[in-house]
Parts: sequence; structure tokens; C-alpha cells
Amino acid sequence: MAARWELVVAELVAERGEALVRYALLLSGDEEEARDMVQDALTATFGRLRNGFAVEQAEAYVRKAIANRFLDRARRGQRWRRIAPLVTERELVDSGSTLTGERLDMARRLQKLSPRERACIVLRYDEDRTVEQIAAELGISAGAVKRYLSDALGKLRGMLTQEAERDERTMGGGA
Repeated sequence: MAARWELVVAELVAERGEALVRYALLLSGDEEEARDMVQDALTATFGRLRNGFAVEQAEAYVRKAIANRFLDRARRGQRWRRIAPLVTERELVDSGSTLTGERLDMARRLQKLSPRERACIVLRYDEDRTVEQIAAELGISAGAVKRYLSDALGKLRGMLTQEAERDERTMGGGA
């Protein structure tokens, strides 16, 4: 007979697995990395917390673990970039399965934000979290969350403006 925690994991993966991967994908921009992050988060969560919680609680723990893993990987990446200059820019490729159309465009824009800005934007607008919930999940102050959101929205607004101007020139508006 399966242990209670094994049933919770099975139910969580069956019911919310793809949503967890989409969440990780918005953070990482890479489907393979997103799936790895979810797997790592499940392993970390259920390696420590085996019994005594429902699927909803388990999902919250796993989402927090995904965000933490994303930020950890981003920090490691920043250290690496100081040592070895990047030769090529990583491209987001639409696998046709998870990202389509406008979501792919937004995922590309999100990749241009800092890891903290990206995490705050995804938690606020994709996960519909409050500033206080984001602060608790990321372990930062509410003021810092507001600052990251403000900075990120300004950058995204600038990107959209540049894209619109470029499209207007391309379409013959600047003849």
C-alpha cells in the first residue's frame, strides 16, 4: 500500500503538473529546464515533508521550491557570466506544446528582465498573488516586491513601445 505522501504526489502531478511546468517555464524560458525545476522542487518538497498536508498545501510548497530553484540557478548563472562571457544568446523555441503566440512573445520579453523582476511579475500577473504573498514566497520585503514590479513593468512597457515603433517602420509607416 502506498504511503499517504505518495498519494498526494501522484494527485498533485496528475491535477496540477502541467500548471507547475507552465509556471516554471515562465520563470526559466526553457521547457526542459522548467521540467527539471519542477522535478527538483517535487523531490525537495517531498523529501522533507512527507505527511500531514493536502494537495493544495503541497502545491504551494512546490511552487515556492520552484521559485527558489529558479533564483538559485539565476545566481549561479550570474557568477558564471562574470567568469566566461556569453558567446550566443539563448533562444526561446516554441515547441508547439506549451507556449504559443502572445505567450511566447511575453516569455521572450520576460527573459530580458532580472531574475527577481521576472519572478515578481510571474507571481503577480500569472499566479495572481498579492504583494505580501510574493514577499513571503521570495523572502523579501513588500517594498522590494513593489520596486521589482515597478522596474519590470517599466522595462516591459519600453520593450512594447520599441516593438510597436519597429513594426510601424517595417509596415511602411516611416516612409
